Amino acid sequence: MINRYASVLYILGILITGFGVLMLLPLSLSWLNADGAHSAYDEAVLITVASGIVLSLSVRKGRREMRVRDSILLVALIWSLLPAFGALPLYLHIAGLSWTDAYFEAVSGLTATGATVLSGLDQLPLSINFWRTFMHWVGGLGVVVLAVAILPLLGFGGRSMLKAETPGPMKDSKITPRITETAKGLWVVYVILTAACALSLHFVGMEPWDALMHAFSILGLGGFSTKDASLGHFDSLDIEMVVIFFALVAGINFSTHFLVLSKRSLRPYRFDVEAHYFLGFLALSSLALAIYLWPDGIYDDFLTTLRYVTFHSVSLATSLGFATSDYTQWPMFGQLWILFLGSFVACSGSAGGGIKMIRAVVLYKQVFRELMRAMHPRALQNVRFGETVIPDHVLHAILGFLFIYVVSIVSMTLLLIATRLDILTAFSAVVACINNTGPGLNLVGPATTYAVLTDFQTWVCTWAMLLGRLEIFTLLVILTPAFWRR
Repeated sequence: MINRYASVLYILGILITGFGVLMLLPLSLSWLNADGAHSAYDEAVLITVASGIVLSLSVRKGRREMRVRDSILLVALIWSLLPAFGALPLYLHIAGLSWTDAYFEAVSGLTATGATVLSGLDQLPLSINFWRTFMHWVGGLGVVVLAVAILPLLGFGGRSMLKAETPGPMKDSKITPRITETAKGLWVVYVILTAACALSLHFVGMEPWDALMHAFSILGLGGFSTKDASLGHFDSLDIEMVVIFFALVAGINFSTHFLVLSKRSLRPYRFDVEAHYFLGFLALSSLALAIYLWPDGIYDDFLTTLRYVTFHSVSLATSLGFATSDYTQWPMFGQLWILFLGSFVACSGSAGGGIKMIRAVVLYKQVFRELMRAMHPRALQNVRFGETVIPDHVLHAILGFLFIYVVSIVSMTLLLIATRLDILTAFSAVVACINNTGPGLNLVGPATTYAVLTDFQTWVCTWAMLLGRLEIFTLLVILTPAFWRR
């Protein structure tokens, strides 16, 4: 069995080793800042690097070219095991933190969910907050995309691996002829946008380290903050405007940003139909929700209402998850609406979660086509997205994905309710986690943390985050008996 998956374990070992090397960044920061967390990083780096090296060396002789099935398994193992090592600094340093909560926090970090069990963030060592937000940044674009950029150096192809991890139904599209160049190009864009975001946040008033760490969260569309009050701590309209802008940028397909950069032209934005739906729906939704909330007098005037509604609509719709006020004080319709936005608004190929805008639009058009067929049975009508005709096999895949997505939400919500958790908390926690949004409603709202959950409830939410990040099928397929047959 080990020889059969030697290639998978070999690459996994290398990636674990590389992940351990990344811990040298917060370790160095801890030493320079003398924040007292360096001993936890010493142990974490040693355990992680040693584990990776031992794993790679133990299977190096059995390597062979990876198949699609191997790539699926590798992607699932990466997202399941890397958080275990990412949790080590948190578990070793934070007194009283259980392994369940530490793993949950690391999964939330790497899946760019932003749900947290920690409080007292303002008092945490700088290096711990840096590591939490840095995991957002590494996982936001996808650690697998980074791995694909280096796989050719190891003698392995990366296309099937990238397809297993890439979000959205159009997994075969590429922006350069070589998949490695695609991965590198996406990371170049990611780094440039992160630097621009950090500089912008610093320019409008954030301290340098806060600006960098929040930039990690924003471009990764995570949601971890260095403050218990999240962005509300700063109470700055300028900061909120910067966050909204870069959250919208991160919610658009990074391939479009790459084309803009490589062609030195804004024309690719014009032809990105999904981005038009994304921006248009968010604009209309924010305006409509502000008009709905204004008569309730929650905020002083309409412009103030529009400010907070727009921020939270963008934050939750893109799955960023930052908050500037407790939106659970809104009428229930407003709370559920912004939670619902996170289910579909973000674009495919972005760092956002949910089913993605392209799937939502295609599903709507498929429903419209069926209505037309009911009235005109002999009419021939294609489902188009922009100028592209959507093949039937893609439509079937989207319908299958939506079905398992809904089944997953319902089953995990019922499971949490069976543990005596109230229905609003259970439902919102599952929706927030599977969409990688972060905060939910009621007991897991923006003013609280997931620490109120029991260990079992926490593991259910952890599973939901992994399902959402890997778009369900990648994780579920390895649980089928057929996957393990020769």
